[in-house]
Amino acid sequence: MVAYLQVEELTKSFGDLVLFDRISFGIAQGQRVGLIAKNGTGKTTLLNILAGREGYDAGRITYRRDLRVGYLEQSPRYPEHLTVLEACFYHGNSVVDLIREYEQCMETEGNPGLQDLLERMEHAKAWDYERRAKQILSQLKVRDFDQPVGQLSGGQLKRVALANVLITEPDLLILDEPTNHLDLDMTEWLEGYLGQGNLSLLMVTHDRYFLDRVCSEILELDRQGVYAYKGNYAYYLQKRQERIEATNAEIARANNLYRTELEWMRRMPQARGHKARYREEAFYELEKVAKQRLYDNSVKLDVKAAYIGSKIFEADHLCKRFGDLTILDNFSYVFSRYEKMGIVGDNGTGKSTFLKLLLGLEHPDSGKLDIGETVRFGYYSQEGLQFDEQMKVIDVVADIAEVIELGDGRRLTASQFLQHFLFSPETQHSYVYKLSGGERRRLYLCTVLMRNPNFLVLDEPTNDLDIVTLQVLEEYLQAFKGCVIVVSHDRYFMDKVVDHLLVFRGQGDIRDFPGNYSDYRDWKQVKEEHDRQEVKVREEKKPAVRVRTNDRRRLTFKERREMEQLEQDIAALEAEKKQIEDALCSGTLSVDELTEKSKRLPLLDDELDEKSMRWLELSEVEG
Repeated sequence: MVAYLQVEELTKSFGDLVLFDRISFGIAQGQRVGLIAKNGTGKTTLLNILAGREGYDAGRITYRRDLRVGYLEQSPRYPEHLTVLEACFYHGNSVVDLIREYEQCMETEGNPGLQDLLERMEHAKAWDYERRAKQILSQLKVRDFDQPVGQLSGGQLKRVALANVLITEPDLLILDEPTNHLDLDMTEWLEGYLGQGNLSLLMVTHDRYFLDRVCSEILELDRQGVYAYKGNYAYYLQKRQERIEATNAEIARANNLYRTELEWMRRMPQARGHKARYREEAFYELEKVAKQRLYDNSVKLDVKAAYIGSKIFEADHLCKRFGDLTILDNFSYVFSRYEKMGIVGDNGTGKSTFLKLLLGLEHPDSGKLDIGETVRFGYYSQEGLQFDEQMKVIDVVADIAEVIELGDGRRLTASQFLQHFLFSPETQHSYVYKLSGGERRRLYLCTVLMRNPNFLVLDEPTNDLDIVTLQVLEEYLQAFKGCVIVVSHDRYFMDKVVDHLLVFRGQGDIRDFPGNYSDYRDWKQVKEEHDRQEVKVREEKKPAVRVRTNDRRRLTFKERREMEQLEQDIAALEAEKKQIEDALCSGTLSVDELTEKSKRLPLLDDELDEKSMRWLELSEVEG
């Protein structure tokens, strides 16, 4: 295989924090690699370094010569005055640069280098660039190409940036959370798009189904090192567990030997001669291994939720509209105790509004919503991520509660709870402003759960959370002794957590589906195939209709007037054309008149062709 990218001995740190130390890996043509790590361990930093957006301390990064690389940032930015289509031409890439070079050549006298540029434009498919941009934007449900970028939401902007990267068809794609802000249909379209051809890919994503279907290799950043797994996500989980068990066993053996060697070091400080020096050097290497922290997978968080009664909430003929957009239309539902519901649907169908109605943040236009007296909501929203930047992480959580009850007299302190959600003691005593985006979301999640709710309402909780945190959250929700409603585009997460779905189909059409997302997807595919077959059978059963000549459609009054006007226009144009041709042949015209009439003649021909074609269309109807 042709090597596209080679990383050797790469090191990056921020002050005392070492993100990765002398890591090495490579990506070859056709390889699709998923990058996995806990938030805050340097995934985005590594991608920024590879894309040339950030520096590094030591090591070497080598790309194959003339390799085209496309990079999707986690939080892309564009000047607000650009339109959506202009944004696709804004970020420098080889095709856009080539188009600009061609335009400059055409504006330069003599068009220097035009032949070479024409060949390069053909090779890069640059003539087709705008059409491809519109096609991909439409697939990502961005259809107003003239809308200013400043009016777009963060999710729409991410989709424009994704289209920007895909249009250029680079040799190597580097993607940071490409499925964030994509609904399920868009995610499945992107799966198919990335699965075609001999594309090479390095990607960070929390969507495990997407990871499984797109990537065939996994790179894991862990403890400042990198580990490679040649297989999909399921294979990675198995091999990672084997690696952890082997590492723990190695640390345990090193600790036993370390105690013996430490005693020897203390007992014989003066007696060590030249022959024992190798043993002293080996002792310090052994000490490094022994002082590593063991992987601890034994903690299971079984939190006792506050008591919840049998009455949860009852929706009685709820209606909610925003102008022409219907969110709820006579919606009625009785929520059961310990129910775990997932909500799915396209963006803009009203999922988040439904949650706000439930929480009293929005009010229905009509109908009644009755909430049980014992219900204590815990709400994780997209807008709730606000902290005092100067507070320490431990203080943010301790201000809510010093301890959380697990039941049976067991308790967890704020620090222990944070540690379960992967905040090390060092990070807990660090300041909020030092946290990465994913770590902030994890902290926000902790503040919601520390309030000991009995009804969790989670709006897109999986965005920007790493896979390790998602596994912790899934285990928490599976064991949670309360009610749960989740809005998420993460199919794997939904399959793990929910019992059934509310499917928002738009304009107040809401269906209850008894199963998880994979069940719903399978059912939907079977139904669509069944509907296609039914249409095909109906078409085949239709009797052939014999069309008689006297049944032909007649011209409307408006079309007759148009036809009459066309006849007049064509006669006038033909007369003008003959007049110009006679003048051009007379030999009496000045240079300016000759130039003007020469320019007018081809325009006349085009206009005559257009009007004659329309007259023929109408005359065929008239018969």
